[in-house]
Amino acid sequence: MNLSYPEEFQRIVDKAKSSGKPKRVAVAGADNENILKGVFAAQEAGFAEPVLIGSFRKVKAILDDLGLADRPYDFQPVHADMSPVQFAIEMIQAGSADVLMRGNTQTRDFLLPVLNKSNHLVKENQLITHVNVMKFPGYPKPLAISDCTLLVEPSLEQREDVVRNMARVLHRFGIPNPNIALLALVEKPSFHMRNTVEAQTIVLHHQEEPLAQCNLVGPITYDLIISKEAARLKHFDCEYCGEFDGIVVPTLLAGNLICKFLDTHLNATGFGILVGANIPIAISGRSESPEHAFLSLAASIAVFE
Repeated sequence: MNLSYPEEFQRIVDKAKSSGKPKRVAVAGADNENILKGVFAAQEAGFAEPVLIGSFRKVKAILDDLGLADRPYDFQPVHADMSPVQFAIEMIQAGSADVLMRGNTQTRDFLLPVLNKSNHLVKENQLITHVNVMKFPGYPKPLAISDCTLLVEPSLEQREDVVRNMARVLHRFGIPNPNIALLALVEKPSFHMRNTVEAQTIVLHHQEEPLAQCNLVGPITYDLIISKEAARLKHFDCEYCGEFDGIVVPTLLAGNLICKFLDTHLNATGFGILVGANIPIAISGRSESPEHAFLSLAASIAVFE
């Protein structure tokens, strides 16, 4: 299966390939064309074994249309009133699968079982966050954005956890000292905008006792994050402008809008994973490309190993 993705992501795919025997990937709600393409591409690449969960009739029809019905895979049917996500989690806990992957499920329906304390997926003293990494025209490197799925209006402490999780992901992808920005509407703290004051406070905390191995800047606006020229014109003295590796957003809406804009208007390529759980979790939107599903799966394995 021919997939095209930026060469910067090859390191992630290679890490997934070198992680040992192929991982059994439990696709919760497998009746999604592009996610199936991505999972079977991962099978071809040698790092995944598909475990498809959902309606056999729906999944089989898609596999037939894609010419994938003769590929090896495990199928686990679930009734319409059962949660395929909960079923997938129980498979992993029983040792019958290794990786949880979002399929054709609503975001809320996917996240609720993941966050349910009775499933024991959250590591002690850790916050599960979503890290989305995108490569798009006009920017010299992949850019991580978080959190754009889970945290609606994160507290100061939660944003510090987002920094830690993002740095961990970037370290695993070969960036030992990433440049991370705390996005805000303005670059000077204003008591009329709580998140700008919190961004300044987070940076001060980081200077006193590092949250993670990274360079942390904030508050800072999107144009200054992305463009050295914007920094020059606005006389903003920061050597990392135009070279940031990650953006920590102040709200879920801000992160979601950035990701969807880059994806829709700039044809960005990337992946999404949940970080902080005790199992690998790949999360790809139902309208995302096969490349996004493939890379999300590779990244979830690479980060967890």
